[in-house]
Amino acid sequence: MAAIQTKTQTTAVAQEDKVRAQLYRLLARLLARPATQADIDLVAGIGGDETDLGRALADLSRIAARLDTNEVDREYHDLFIGLGRGEVVPFGSYYLTGFLHEKPLARLRDDMARLGIERDPAVKEPEDHIAAELDMMAGLIVGDYGDPAELSQQKSFFAEHIGAWAPHFFRDLAKARSSAFYAAVGDVGRVFMGIEEAAFSME
Repeated sequence: MAAIQTKTQTTAVAQEDKVRAQLYRLLARLLARPATQADIDLVAGIGGDETDLGRALADLSRIAARLDTNEVDREYHDLFIGLGRGEVVPFGSYYLTGFLHEKPLARLRDDMARLGIERDPAVKEPEDHIAAELDMMAGLIVGDYGDPAELSQQKSFFAEHIGAWAPHFFRDLAKARSSAFYAAVGDVGRVFMGIEEAAFSME
């Protein structure tokens, strides 16, 4: 959703942070546009474990294995596009103010400029789309904009631009009436946001 200004990294990224970034990127990929067959196949091959996140991923994998692109495309349209507006609105400004293009978007743009994150001119949606913000978070973790962000910087970006609304978005998505695949995506996101909030609260 947002173009990345790549710089030279001088700091290694811990494996657990790489895994965090991969999950942010997976969620961003699935929410940026209707899932392709490659996306569905990727998700169908994900394993799980006995943790809450592992069970949510396993549920998503099982659902992906029985769906095709037409079904997933229909879900995406009903949820996020609809006739006039979809069932769930994937923008931070809307969740935080009830309207699009409000102060949360302006604050995000200010932080993007400070961090060296450039908007992709080909993308029509505002930068506070859930997929864009998750992708930015992944970039901060692994150092797409220079060195990997310090944990304090990650915490600040998360609190300001993701934690303030994404958990509510993912809960709404998990309960969406017109969804199987994306409801499962919502459940993964809901659990993952809880893990991130808990980890940042200990810092």
